[in-house]
Amino acid sequence: MENVLTGKRITIFAGHYGSGKTNIAVNYALALRKKYPNKDVALADLDIVNPYFRTKDSADIMRQNGIRLISSEFANSNVDLPALPPDTYAILDNKEIFGVIDVGGDDRGALAMGRYTPRIIEDGSYDFIFVINKFRPLTKNASDTVTVMAEIEQAAGMKFTGIANNSNLGDITTAKDVLSSAPYAEEIAKKTGLEIKMTTIKKSLEAELQGKIYKLAPMTLYVKQSWDA
Repeated sequence: MENVLTGKRITIFAGHYGSGKTNIAVNYALALRKKYPNKDVALADLDIVNPYFRTKDSADIMRQNGIRLISSEFANSNVDLPALPPDTYAILDNKEIFGVIDVGGDDRGALAMGRYTPRIIEDGSYDFIFVINKFRPLTKNASDTVTVMAEIEQAAGMKFTGIANNSNLGDITTAKDVLSSAPYAEEIAKKTGLEIKMTTIKKSLEAELQGKIYKLAPMTLYVKQSWDA
């Protein structure tokens, strides 16, 4: 995934429920650590909507790689409270940190990020990436997906700067599935004027898709999605 790093100090991933943004956030943080071994990297989990599929699932891999994980104290517990981790401000205050932020699904989850939006915009060095997945029920076509995108932007109080095509069916995803999602992603890019920053795939498909997809980003699946359980 190092080839798709944008170089921005803060990178935020948001999208519809089940789009796979958490796996991307985890892999992106690991790629930052590999490319910038002398820099501090932090991953903030702002997903207060879904307590079951969270970056905290990857706490061990984060710790092993020296990445600071910022998450609610109630993550992965039976307590589901809308508690945001106060340490998120550390990403905004320390200009030497590369920060990755995982935002909760849809507009409800994006509301949680609203309190940080002015500071992020003021910082200036950020990317707000919209994660799309053609195979999720409410984002099967470009028009519906763009509607979801607009709702998230309004709730977050900021505009997306790029798209991550993460169209997948979990472990059963084939290269054909990924290729079939390209026109969908391109239509969304055309409708919004945004660049497709990456097309993420599981590493086992890399050889089959190399050279066929622009900005291919192979990644490891650290966080299970609902259809994998």
